[in-house]
Amino acid sequence: VQLVESGGGLVQPGGSLRLSCAASGIIFRLYRMGWYRQAPGKQRELVADITSGSNINYADSVKGRFTISRDNAKNTVYLQMNSLNPEDTAVYYCNANWAPMGRDYWGQGTQVTVSS
Repeated sequence: VQLVESGGGLVQPGGSLRLSCAASGIIFRLYRMGWYRQAPGKQRELVADITSGSNINYADSVKGRFTISRDNAKNTVYLQMNSLNPEDTAVYYCNANWAPMGRDYWGQGTQVTVSS
């Protein structure tokens, strides 16, 4: 199983980034896909997730700014991040979860830095 994130980088406050997570080795359409982030000295937190049925949940801190989506044909989940601010600086991780089978996988993470 591999989850490969891409799209991170350095962006100025108010800017945008689009993260991608390409999955392999899993039946992607069956998994809940999530984006988490971990800032230095803080616990990892859920940013957004999307179920196999495309139900979506966002952290309050990103509502209205971030959009999660999935393309089951490409085995990829995306996170469009707009109006970024320095508090969004973190390593962003992709997660694939299939709770009925106890399957849970993580990507290696991609750094997002929001700074002027």
